[in-house]
Amino acid sequence: MWLSKGASRRRHERAAVQQAVKDVANEAQEVTEKKPSVGALWADSFGVFATRAVQTIVIVTLLFGLIFGLHALTMVVIPVLLALIFASAFAPVMRWMRGKGVPSLLATLIVLAVVVCVFGMVGWLMVWAVKEESDQLVDQATEGWEQVMAWVQDLPFAPTDQQIKDFQDTVMDFVTSASFGSGALAGVGAVTSFITSLVLMVVILFFFLKDGPQIWLFLIRPFRGSQRERAHRVGDKAVSTLGSYVRGTATVAAVDAVGIGIGLAIVGVPLALPLGVLVFFLSFIPLVGATLAGILAALVALVSNGLVDALIVVAIVIGVNQLEGNFLQPVLMGRTLKLHPLVILVALTIGTLLGGVLGAVLSVPITAVAWGVIQVWDGSDKPANWARKQPEEEQEFK
Repeated sequence: MWLSKGASRRRHERAAVQQAVKDVANEAQEVTEKKPSVGALWADSFGVFATRAVQTIVIVTLLFGLIFGLHALTMVVIPVLLALIFASAFAPVMRWMRGKGVPSLLATLIVLAVVVCVFGMVGWLMVWAVKEESDQLVDQATEGWEQVMAWVQDLPFAPTDQQIKDFQDTVMDFVTSASFGSGALAGVGAVTSFITSLVLMVVILFFFLKDGPQIWLFLIRPFRGSQRERAHRVGDKAVSTLGSYVRGTATVAAVDAVGIGIGLAIVGVPLALPLGVLVFFLSFIPLVGATLAGILAALVALVSNGLVDALIVVAIVIGVNQLEGNFLQPVLMGRTLKLHPLVILVALTIGTLLGGVLGAVLSVPITAVAWGVIQVWDGSDKPANWARKQPEEEQEFK
């Protein structure tokens, strides 16, 4: 009897313990169901937004780090970029000579010799033109300055003679000051850096022209399968886009330089040849380059020849720019290289802030290459998924 009571009590205790465990488990389950998991917290709209924000911060940080590193290595980065641009521009010539059986070393030397001869001849012609017309230009500039000062004196808010003299004294004090001397030394340092970068660029260009295909095959060794095919597409598209852009821009710039130079010569503006060469180089800066070249040409005409000839020069510059924008660029550059003006403006601004004038020159071709790479990311005629045109876009913009 006593044993049966003890067994019954133990059974009741075990049942009570099991019931307590069940109650605790049920309460825990209810709490779990009421409280969302960590994954559920990041799955709602706010969590997705927070995830994208963190990803954006990481990407922007990496971009700033990359830009800072490239800026710190400007002495190396700029020559490499310029050498890559020139090598892409000369790639069809090198490919044609290799196809004719010309050794790579000989083909490279021929291309470099032609480039040196062309730039040397242009430089010699500029020096000759400046030397021949320097005396006449000085006299005309002096006369033009006197005319400008006489015109200023007739203005209602014209400065007094004492103010003009004070300004001249200020300029002379600055020229003879230590600040001007330190600036001159900084200029000498800049020239030294330029020469060093130029030599480095020529050496890198030599190897890009001579061993370009082998260098590219070495760079894509880590890729396999579809990734290797994508690397080939990206490389070919980058070189073709960059080369086409540079060759097209150079052709347009040459037409601008010849047209404006001939117009300046007909009008009788001094230094027509150097101004034409300046137009050629400034035309590589989209949107603003040709305008700046026209302003400089008009100012020279105003100082040397007078207001009428300056207006004629302005008309010539506008006419040449219209010919370039409406005919030459669509034909020579093609639709595939055409970027929206807003994209060009943003790229120019960023490039100018990061690299000055050289950054402005390089920003647009780099942007064109980036867009070209996006267009072949998933296939030869298949852009990246996010950049593909949607079917409804055609209907929306009709």
